[in-house]
Amino acid sequence: MPSIERQEKAKKSTLLGRQAENLAKNYLLQQGLCFVESNFHSRAGEIDIVMREASTWVFVEVKYRQDDTHGKAVEFFHAAKRKKFLKAVQYFMHNHSLNPAMVDHRIDLVAIDGAIQDENIQWFKSV
Repeated sequence: MPSIERQEKAKKSTLLGRQAENLAKNYLLQQGLCFVESNFHSRAGEIDIVMREASTWVFVEVKYRQDDTHGKAVEFFHAAKRKKFLKAVQYFMHNHSLNPAMVDHRIDLVAIDGAIQDENIQWFKSV
């Protein structure tokens, strides 16, 4: 059974993650993208945010780090995570009758280091 301290730390981490995702969503809305869905879950994995930019589907992974003791947020979207994320994207597209060969789509990364605020956002398109 997890200790109360561990449970509290997990709750805080989840809350900070949701705040980072909300900031990323609002930032992307300000950039002209249209919101479709958040926290899409499948057996293949999770997609933090699904957006549209004109006719292009945009699948967004949000990475947040309070400090860079163990590295920057962008460094945590490594090859294994990308592979899992791509499977989730494929699952999403299949479930929504979107043919990846026929429908424009891309994977973006929003990385936030430090305080959860606009000036700490880095948006990487087509990662």
